[in-house]
Amino acid sequence: MYDGWDDKLIELGYEAYSVKKLIQKGELLRSDFSVISYARDKNMVLITRDKENGNGCEENNIPYVLLNDDELLKIVEKKLKQFS
Repeated sequence: MYDGWDDKLIELGYEAYSVKKLIQKGELLRSDFSVISYARDKNMVLITRDKENGNGCEENNIPYVLLNDDELLKIVEKKLKQFS
């Protein structure tokens, strides 16, 4: 997950961790596979911009939120339609 988003999610009452901070704490998360496996093993939801990570989560029934440009465009389009 994005570094910094964890702090925002924590403020909203969620338990959240950025990959960067987990690595700083000694977790071995140098590959996408390691990050996805970590999320699976810890029953976490992975928040990612990487479509490949999203695909890996989907293929393995791991919950995820994909925030790539295509998904962000859908959000923008939905909001714009409110003004039409």
